Amino acid sequence: MIRGKPQTAPAVSAAVCESAAVLVAVPNISEGRDLVTVGAVADAMALAPARVLDVHDDPDHHRAVVTLAGPPGALAPALVAGAEAAAARIDLRGERGSHPHVGVLDVCPVVHLDDARRGAACAEALAVAADLGVAGFSVFLYGELAGGRTRADLRRGGPAELARRVAAGELTPDFGPRAIDPARGATLVAARPPLLAFNLELAPPASLQDAREIAAAVREGGAEGLPGVRALGLTLPARGGVAQVTCNVEDHRAVSLARLVEAVARHARVAECEVVGLPPQAAFAGFPADLPVRNRRTLEDAARDAGITLS
Repeated sequence: MIRGKPQTAPAVSAAVCESAAVLVAVPNISEGRDLVTVGAVADAMALAPARVLDVHDDPDHHRAVVTLAGPPGALAPALVAGAEAAAARIDLRGERGSHPHVGVLDVCPVVHLDDARRGAACAEALAVAADLGVAGFSVFLYGELAGGRTRADLRRGGPAELARRVAAGELTPDFGPRAIDPARGATLVAARPPLLAFNLELAPPASLQDAREIAAAVREGGAEGLPGVRALGLTLPARGGVAQVTCNVEDHRAVSLARLVEAVARHARVAECEVVGLPPQAAFAGFPADLPVRNRRTLEDAARDAGITLS
């Protein structure tokens, strides 16, 4: 496994990907510090004809994000293989960092890059959920497959609270065991358009409190109310305690990364940014040329490097 680089796979993989509409999956695992474990999970997901396009590990969030691409029917077996590898190496009962989570394979969205692939993504996501259930994972659907139920609602209070709600009869997994395994937790599955995970580091002397206040202001429902933006404020011990506003942008056509930077910069100077995963190239329209961005690699860049045609 090569961090941030396409996974080597047999030549047939690219040929198959080019012969059908490509879907993308962005599984998140609750491990970002043990790179051997992250590599083993990513390698398990490199199940041809699925291709691993990118692996992003984060020790502060204690989380890793893998980006997979493949034709309909190829992603489900690759994701189940990755889930089994994660469950064999990760125990959710240990300390798992600051990022909200409920499972060793925490979220597992299947992404449709345009409306024409929406139906295929929904079918693939349901296949992923069913196969994970057969493999012994408790699975909850979210987003449009679950009537709009959100990840935030399911993650509220963490894995212990989710297990309590299930035991109390307040929630029932859509697939798999009805009792939540405390070691592996639950997996959240959806079909959705591209979502951007983007972090903004604040220049000193910005504090954790500053980051939290800024996150509250810019997120949807806040004082500035950027639509479809979810934001949290935290600090990064591995980067010297710098304050960070960590964001998910659900629709980059409604809120570009440039607009998000502008909103945060009204409250504190943004020193550096970080991309998690692979955003579409269009998300960087109008982005400030002088603002450093770690991992600035787009989905189109990765697909080209892997010899995959996304259209």
